[in-house]
Amino acid sequence: MPPPLTEPTPEQLSTALMIISAMITPAVLILGSSSLIAATSTRLGRILERTRKLAEQVEALLQRQSESEAVQDKLDLLLDQLTKTTRRARLLQRAMTSLYLALGAFVATSMALGIDAAIGAEHKAVLVTLVLLGASILFYASILLVAESRIALAAVDRELKFLGRLANLTGSSTSQSKVQEKLEVT
Repeated sequence: MPPPLTEPTPEQLSTALMIISAMITPAVLILGSSSLIAATSTRLGRILERTRKLAEQVEALLQRQSESEAVQDKLDLLLDQLTKTTRRARLLQRAMTSLYLALGAFVATSMALGIDAAIGAEHKAVLVTLVLLGASILFYASILLVAESRIALAAVDRELKFLGRLANLTGSSTSQSKVQEKLEVT
């Protein structure tokens, strides 16, 4: 028969609350990392789909074997876009790897806190190292995500310039003015 439960002392309560508080910080970081992983995974999926579509368009243009300036400009644009989407996919893949590593570091921190509490040991240096490692990797992943978004913006700018050039090549003053008007807004 188990011993009867006794009311915890204030010191025991304080210790328990400190352990719980310490374990909440990694949990918040785990949640944040998981959210970034989900968003980055979605972005990567979209980039891969965009890459496939661009490759199909390049293949179709190559089969036309046209020497017109508009077709050559379109081919140049598509090849540039294909290069950019490939770079973006590689950056997102590296960001995903970094986010998973950060997530692992934060989970390890949480586990180390629990183990420390269970065995009564204090390995503060290990805990701090794990948190700093996870935060550093998370910071690196955020730099990769910023770099990827800058490439995406450059790709959009390139497409807009192509549309302006295409409007000029077609010679239609109505289409030229509409495109120029839209380009000035951006």
